Amino acid sequence: MTPDEVRTRQATVVGGARSGRAVAQLLAEVGGEVFLTEQGPAPEGTEAVLHEAGIDYEFGGHTVQALDADFFVVSPGVPTQSNIVQQALRAGIDVYSEIEAASWFCEAPIVAITGTNGKTTTTSLTGHVFRNAMASAPGREAIVAGNIGYPFSDYVLDVEPADVVVLEVSSFQLDHVDTFHPRVSVLLNITPDHLGRYDDDFDAYARAKCNIFRNQGAGDVVVFNRDDERVREAVLRAGETHEFRPMALTLKGVPAAGGGVEEDRIVLRIDDEDEPLMHTDELALRGRHNVYNSLAAAVSARVMEVENDVIRESLGGFEGVPHRLEEVRTIDGVLYVNDSKATNVNAVWYALESFDRPVVLIAGGRDKGNDYTDLKPLVREQVRAVVALGESADTVARELGTQAPECSRAQTMEEALSQAQAVAEPGDAVLLSPACSSFDMYESYEERGNLFRRLVKTLL
Repeated sequence: MTPDEVRTRQATVVGGARSGRAVAQLLAEVGGEVFLTEQGPAPEGTEAVLHEAGIDYEFGGHTVQALDADFFVVSPGVPTQSNIVQQALRAGIDVYSEIEAASWFCEAPIVAITGTNGKTTTTSLTGHVFRNAMASAPGREAIVAGNIGYPFSDYVLDVEPADVVVLEVSSFQLDHVDTFHPRVSVLLNITPDHLGRYDDDFDAYARAKCNIFRNQGAGDVVVFNRDDERVREAVLRAGETHEFRPMALTLKGVPAAGGGVEEDRIVLRIDDEDEPLMHTDELALRGRHNVYNSLAAAVSARVMEVENDVIRESLGGFEGVPHRLEEVRTIDGVLYVNDSKATNVNAVWYALESFDRPVVLIAGGRDKGNDYTDLKPLVREQVRAVVALGESADTVARELGTQAPECSRAQTMEEALSQAQAVAEPGDAVLLSPACSSFDMYESYEERGNLFRRLVKTLL
């Protein structure tokens, strides 16, 4: 949809949280007629913001007024299966995601990043590379937004054509894209997660992820994990008709195009030439999964003509992402690590695999139908003790606790940390890596991680 078309049509925005408010304000600011509808109560201050922007709204439920629209824009938290969205679809009303709507107003190239795991780290890392590259280019900026916590709609009207936009995009944001067109898209991995949103249909979840490159074509680049079979097959199959350039990431040598690892060195292959970049030990982030993330950032920046010196310095100096393998403190020789963002089994696997020391694992929360099978061998090999926490404590104790020499259950984070400290030995790591969502005890994984961090800082 063009900006001119937006100005002549009535929009309903579904969802009154941050992304919904942002896109409603965006559409109103460019001259559109906007109505916002939200099932729940109004967050504090929201009604005043909407009133000032001239946006009509309703909270506490959806009425027929919401269906008096030419198109819908849905917040990421609103599932396609929701009654109001289904009513709109049956009425023939076009439904778009917030990231799609914001992209209508963006003239700068977009680097879009998705994957079940690693997308926040890779987005932050890629943004860090581009910001360093543009530090010596007055008038150009790198904008980092999307699922990382900053709605694209909040920033897009300030984006200049010479800028670069780096977006983290979730499957929810990719459910309703139409013309969303990244210059570079990155697909890191696809493993089971959020399947409740997709009626336990893994293929539907995978298709949503692959929407990231549906509008790419000649001149565009898809950076993909060649070592992930599902990702590899999807990208290579789509590339036959879309004509985009596939750029592979692999830890098994150097691909025909993209980036790989050869004798513990990261090597980029761009335009048929090998470009040795750096040793993997020079990367700021630990773990094999972060080699993939660093490769993705490096290849994305390189195809956008960022110099290797800038990429090398950026990958070596990056300070990491809060709540993702965040080293909090060392006490009596024990390292305490906050990995609260690890809300699925695959993320915990990557976390454990990154340590070369015994681990005391704090895990549990609201289980999303986890299958712990692939995690068990690594727990047997790496974990000294499991502390099972929260709503899924019994499941975690049964599935993982039996694989470790010791296991205990905790009712609170304070209890969990006390039990972990009691069993940890010098040289160990106490790792909060829950494999579950936080919603049994906390509002978000950030709240869970912040509590862990505060408690660790008070330990004697």
